[in-house]
Amino acid sequence: MIYDIRLLIAYHYPGFVADARHILRVEPREDRGQRVLASRLRFEPTPSELQRETDFFGNRTAHGLIARPHDALRVELETRVRVERPSPRLEDTPTLRQVREWSASSVESEGDSPIHFGGSGRLVSPSAMVAAYAAETLEAAPAIGLGLLMLARRIRSDFRFQAGVSSVATRVEETFATRRGVCQDFSHMMIAGLRGCGVPAAYASGFLRTEPPPGRPRLAGADAMHAWVEAWAGPDAGWIGLDPTNGCLAGEDHVLVALGRDYADVAPIDGVLITAGPQKHHHAVDMVPVEAEVTAS
Repeated sequence: MIYDIRLLIAYHYPGFVADARHILRVEPREDRGQRVLASRLRFEPTPSELQRETDFFGNRTAHGLIARPHDALRVELETRVRVERPSPRLEDTPTLRQVREWSASSVESEGDSPIHFGGSGRLVSPSAMVAAYAAETLEAAPAIGLGLLMLARRIRSDFRFQAGVSSVATRVEETFATRRGVCQDFSHMMIAGLRGCGVPAAYASGFLRTEPPPGRPRLAGADAMHAWVEAWAGPDAGWIGLDPTNGCLAGEDHVLVALGRDYADVAPIDGVLITAGPQKHHHAVDMVPVEAEVTAS
């Protein structure tokens, strides 16, 4: 599958910002069955300095310095990505016990090594409460891959998607108690439960293709950035993507942008600036198969 993706991130400030530094993580990765065919990233105002590099976890980043007064920021990404991600053979994956043992003995230090995804990040730590919930499902499965999919489906069934009830600072125990949240919350919670069970788990940020109602055209801006989980299923099976918000594997409708220990490692835009008063923020995503048509909203 080939997708054309357009992302718009816009900020409007109540007063002029003298200068600002921003780090962007919005361009798709070149692994996990993905290939970037074309990409263009534009800033407005134009940065006086712009440096692009790959971070420790293999994410493509852009560091920009805007060294003149401005009262708005606009970032646009246009990219074409090929995704070829066959479904893993979950029944052929090892047991939970084997994964625990391999994870505990891992000594690799590369960015995608399971050793980095078994403990605490800046926002998520292993949770005994959530681990007990996850263990009920994982321990009942004959293979870790089957257990992971069962857990994602269970979260989809037990929890309710509701926007506006959480923030970046919401802890996994709160999500677990209220049984509601958004993709970020469910991903953080699943990660905390898996790590509590001894299974390395990473936070995945990217784009998710959405389908219009039957008989209706796609609307521009209908897609959104999304979050899911990658869990390590041993040295042979490697990392498996699970989407607890939708109770499914992360397949060819998911385009991976960034991986980290939690959202703090993969935020699409970070920055340092000084202003006063509330900022206005807007973002929109179009993710369209190259042969599909888009109708402007």
